[in-house]
Amino acid sequence: MNRYNQRNQQPSFIADHFHSLDQVITSLREAGLESSNLILGIDFTKSNEWTGRHSFSRKSLHAIGKRQNPYEQAISIIGRTLSPFDEDDLIPCFGFGDVTTRDQYVFSFYPENKSCDGFENAVKRYREIVPHLKLSGPTSFAPIINAAIDIVEQNNMQYHVLVIIADGQVTRNPDLPFGRLSPQEEATMNSIVAASHYPLSIVLVGVGDGPWDTMKQFDDNIPHRKFDNFQFVNFTEIMSEHKDAAKKEAAFALAALMEIPFQYKATLSLEKQVRASRLHHKPLPPPPEVIERDNAVRAVPNPVTETAEKSERTAPVTQPVCPICLTKPKDMAFSCGHTTCKECGVVVKTCPMCRQPITTRIRLYT
Repeated sequence: MNRYNQRNQQPSFIADHFHSLDQVITSLREAGLESSNLILGIDFTKSNEWTGRHSFSRKSLHAIGKRQNPYEQAISIIGRTLSPFDEDDLIPCFGFGDVTTRDQYVFSFYPENKSCDGFENAVKRYREIVPHLKLSGPTSFAPIINAAIDIVEQNNMQYHVLVIIADGQVTRNPDLPFGRLSPQEEATMNSIVAASHYPLSIVLVGVGDGPWDTMKQFDDNIPHRKFDNFQFVNFTEIMSEHKDAAKKEAAFALAALMEIPFQYKATLSLEKQVRASRLHHKPLPPPPEVIERDNAVRAVPNPVTETAEKSERTAPVTQPVCPICLTKPKDMAFSCGHTTCKECGVVVKTCPMCRQPITTRIRLYT
């Protein structure tokens, strides 16, 4: 079936009908989404420093403050929407486009490729690492897509959703003639085609001022896919609408995820096949400056922990009390092994704990 005809047969979601994320979650479930595992990829290219000129008060899109930046907002909304479908709530989180990865690799948010524990931890870790990153480029989505494919393979081909949050299009030299692809465009397109052989959906969330004209056409120009596995969503356009915050969040979540149930169903019919061998690039550890930050934080004593440990050391040792009178210390043992105080122990004939007859009484001295 032609993928455009397939889209036309899908039930329509009308954004204005949704007033909360809970309604979007219910709708996704009713549309057939059973389970999903989230993977996050965050764009740390240099252009983030100026593409918030209009949409984020002239600040870097990665600026950390009291108000959530667009990346934090997008992570939170997507995370809250998909977490009910995620059994373990572990989210592999990666960065790309900084000086350590450029357009070739990704780095894991945590050492040893550890996942974030829920979207709240993903946002927290993002805030921890951002001040220590050096933004660079160029922009290619191939490394993060390839990393997501590896995760699907490592998890017994379970269905995953890769959400890439980025401020710009794939790098393209303006001097390139029409119809020619840049190396980054070609690599990205090849990775999207390769990903269509796996139970993996790709959602690209565009933050900042754009431009996004190329990405809007990107989906329709990708050839030879097993299923329509790529979706672009303009975060800035949706969140700048004159609606209350809850409706805008619902509209964004819906735009980003409304094709997921149908893509999920499409992956169920993917043939079991021997897939072509691929070159695997293991994710890099966090950049050295992030590792130094983590080590410095661990080296600083935690006053709360120290106080608790000191209290444990200085707390008076209390003797176990008799289970009968509940006042005097245990100083008599029976043949069964249970203990009471001497005064109670001499008058009882059966153990108050196990009800065995008492044949032997032993005084205990401290």
